[in-house]
Amino acid sequence: MFGFSDFISLVISAFIILPLTILIRETGYLIASGVVGVKNPRLTIGSGPRVFKIGIFDVRKYYQLYSWFSYDSLKRDNKFAYIFLYGSPIMMTLVLALSLNALLANGVLQSFMTFWDRFIFYAIFYLLFDVVPMKMQGGMPNNGMIIYEMLRYGKRMDYNESPFIPATSDVEQDQEELIEKLKNQRSEQEK
Repeated sequence: MFGFSDFISLVISAFIILPLTILIRETGYLIASGVVGVKNPRLTIGSGPRVFKIGIFDVRKYYQLYSWFSYDSLKRDNKFAYIFLYGSPIMMTLVLALSLNALLANGVLQSFMTFWDRFIFYAIFYLLFDVVPMKMQGGMPNNGMIIYEMLRYGKRMDYNESPFIPATSDVEQDQEELIEKLKNQRSEQEK
């Protein structure tokens, strides 16, 4: 039976654990971007119009479940750099899940055990959807599919015209167009 304590756990999972897991996963891209030398990195959290931007962090208005990492170009542009970049969120999530699990198993994280169990659950959940090669929304490959294709064929094989990760400059242009569109809609409504 779904009770009040289950509702509280669901809220904590949806609004604290899941966003933290996503943020830590996306941090894998940031670490790898320093190694492979990306130009103009950006970590976008959420979707829709921008709420604020601080350095490379771009926070959007709508729920953070849709988050992505973007860049303009790679200094080391080869298939191993791409594999490393796309494997980095997988490794970050795996390290997180295994570390937390080891700490729980050794009795280090005994307080708030349910919280940490759920944290591990969501980390493994994201890990599975990142590792198993598959096509996602709009036919875009997940990280596992990109890594598989880079290892097997040496290039991306889905013939999708959009880049592996959207360029930061393109994302910025899309944001400016969205803001202009919203301003036009507001001015029309005020008439």
